Amino acid sequence: MNLTRDSKVIVQGVTEKISTQIALMMKSCGTNVVAGISPGEGGKEWHGIPVFSLVEQAVAKVGIIDTSVIVMPAYQVLDAALEAIASGLKQIVIVTEGVPPLDMVKLLRKAEATETLIVGPNCAGIIVPDQLLVGTHPTEFYTPGPIGIISRSNTLTYEVAWELTKSRLGQSISVSLGCDPIVGSSFLQWLQILDEDERTELIVLIGEVEGASEEIAASYISETIDKPVVAYISGTYAPINQNHSHANSLISARVAGEKYDSNGEIESKIAAFEAVKIPVAKRPSDIPSLVRNSLQKKYI
Repeated sequence: MNLTRDSKVIVQGVTEKISTQIALMMKSCGTNVVAGISPGEGGKEWHGIPVFSLVEQAVAKVGIIDTSVIVMPAYQVLDAALEAIASGLKQIVIVTEGVPPLDMVKLLRKAEATETLIVGPNCAGIIVPDQLLVGTHPTEFYTPGPIGIISRSNTLTYEVAWELTKSRLGQSISVSLGCDPIVGSSFLQWLQILDEDERTELIVLIGEVEGASEEIAASYISETIDKPVVAYISGTYAPINQNHSHANSLISARVAGEKYDSNGEIESKIAAFEAVKIPVAKRPSDIPSLVRNSLQKKYI
């Protein structure tokens, strides 16, 4: 992973209104946005950002590009990502929501073959506080420090960051993996990245009610990760048997003729972390105290 102030970043779909806002927000955070991509509009300068019709044209002009942020209609994301990969980019952040599942399957096969890191879709991306932003994290919630955050929820990522910031616990990096059913990278990948990151002393993992990725992560942490981890599973205090999870869980249950019960899943996830002695917060406001306790134990 290459994420520094000098990392070269492009925005695919830059001339769309929301894409422009995101590009300018990233620039204001110090991100080195070297180009925007918009087919048929090459040669323009858009709010101070040079625009190219193709990614390969941007590479020819500015040299090797590290990361692309894709903010385009969902049905265009696959082609945009494959174009970026073909031009040698190794990191792609997909902000767009609702990318067709089969498109994601095709993209992940290509990403695996080319060793390309995909974050998203439907994600807030990555922020290194006071250094760079590739995505949409609200920077006012963050402050530099030693705590890494990995999350499957966009808004909870910000909330946890703010709880840490209020408690004078800064963040080294915060990653929103994405909220769509199929996302490009996993807890395991980012746990390993943050375990090797010199700036990160402790990792906060924010899980969700659906799937088994949290249980898998708990086992992986106990076997592989050296740094302390604090976990939080969203939905712990949601009403029993009330629909509150992501839509794909509800749809899957309906198709199977079952009633969706997320509380059993939450209990299973919490039990998996507790079984390997990973502290689990009951609510976001509990996370700072668990982080402090874990850091103190680390240095005893």
